Amino acid sequence: MNLDPGNVPLRAWTELYRGGKAALADTCWPKIERSAASVAKIVGRGEPVYGINTGFGKLANIRIAAGDLEALQRNIVLSHSAGVGPAMPQPIVRLMMGLKIASLSQGYSGVAVATVRLLAAMLERGVLPVVPSQGSVGASGDLAPLSHMTATMIGVGSVTFENETMPAAAGLARAGLQPLTLGAKEGLALLNGTQFSAAYAIAGLSEAERLFQAALVTGALSTDAAKGSDTPFDPRIHAIRRHPGQIEVAAALRALLRGSTIRESHRVGDDRIQDPYCLRCQPQVMGACLDSLRGPATVLGHEANGVVDNPLIFPDTDEALSGGNFHAEPVALAADTIAVALCEIGSLAERRIAMLVDPALSGLPAFLTPKPGLNSGFMIPQVTAAALVSENKQRAYPASVDSIPTSANQEDHVSMAAHGARRLLEMTANLANVIGIELLTAAQACDFHAPLKSSTRLEAARALLRKDVPTLTDDRYFAPDMERSTSLVTSGALAEAVGGNSLPTLF
Repeated sequence: MNLDPGNVPLRAWTELYRGGKAALADTCWPKIERSAASVAKIVGRGEPVYGINTGFGKLANIRIAAGDLEALQRNIVLSHSAGVGPAMPQPIVRLMMGLKIASLSQGYSGVAVATVRLLAAMLERGVLPVVPSQGSVGASGDLAPLSHMTATMIGVGSVTFENETMPAAAGLARAGLQPLTLGAKEGLALLNGTQFSAAYAIAGLSEAERLFQAALVTGALSTDAAKGSDTPFDPRIHAIRRHPGQIEVAAALRALLRGSTIRESHRVGDDRIQDPYCLRCQPQVMGACLDSLRGPATVLGHEANGVVDNPLIFPDTDEALSGGNFHAEPVALAADTIAVALCEIGSLAERRIAMLVDPALSGLPAFLTPKPGLNSGFMIPQVTAAALVSENKQRAYPASVDSIPTSANQEDHVSMAAHGARRLLEMTANLANVIGIELLTAAQACDFHAPLKSSTRLEAARALLRKDVPTLTDDRYFAPDMERSTSLVTSGALAEAVGGNSLPTLF
């Protein structure tokens, strides 16, 4: 993508997360130069300015001599590189680096052109910092993880390059790059910001979009598998409630089921009056999730295009203004919203699985096996889905409602956005498995309706699954079936099979 900081659509950031390239727009370099020149003027005036010639946090009242300004910036990077835990996944590291480049390049951070060029070259050449994933409270910025990123730029710490992990200095050299000596303000600008939290949140939202679309497909297929009614998806019902997401989901479900001979087989003479909520209320639940997830998409789009360090440099007046743009409260609240929506999508899908395996509710053979008793069929996949849904519920407790003061109470309210966003990928992995199980379950249930078929679009989804996973007749080793089904969900192949462009999107 062409990285035009301040004007990058959220879709482009998700493409970077999924392996796309990014090139910084040429219009950025003059802005960066002008901002760096302002820092030089501020230093020359000799006035105390936070982070430029003072200590940090609670130590902001301590003046630093002009001869120690480079040491000050190096020291903040080394001292703040205090993260723990497993390393960040490389796709998230790439996204974090891209977000940091975008923030610095808008000309309000006071860093040198050489600094931005090095970070951009590292991203382009695949020199990726090894960054511990724990240690940030989401204010004053994601200090620990961004310090580990910045440390590699001065030749400290570790990087991965060409599928090897090595000392940062060696990785830079192998890529034809040189470590930096950071000037006034630069260390603070690099490690002060929300890019760690925002990268995880954007990645979580990107995965949530695929899973939302996949759950619409499996929900429609389960409706046919249970010989459910499409009357609850009638547009007149949803128009008078007015929620846009509900209207879109109902339209998507109608389109997915259109032309199903299974549906037509019981349109007349069906003595069932109403379906269970897990079928009937899909537009209301999934529509609410759709509307809910679009809010974080807007917030994260703003965050990705914002300038989020401190202090900020305004070259028009050569001023450094201290503020709080590093505070990740918007990201924390967005991540909490995503987490709740992920829970609800999974909860509804699990209820459909449970309905299909229960002969009292579905009218199908117990646990969807032709020989119940001798075979257990889909008994335990439903248990696995229940376990994953429960785990996600426990992880969905809002992170943003917690705050622990840090830096001797100077930083007395923090967002906890970092772990609030980091948990999302674990939650999406759980949800993907639930939806994968529902795909297997609904496809198996539809097999019992042969020779009747579902709609053309849903039969395309079933055919995609059946390329790798045959109908279950007698019990077999189940885990590979689940892995193959889930891979169709996470790759986006399931949504593509039914015409993914026609499904609702989050952003």
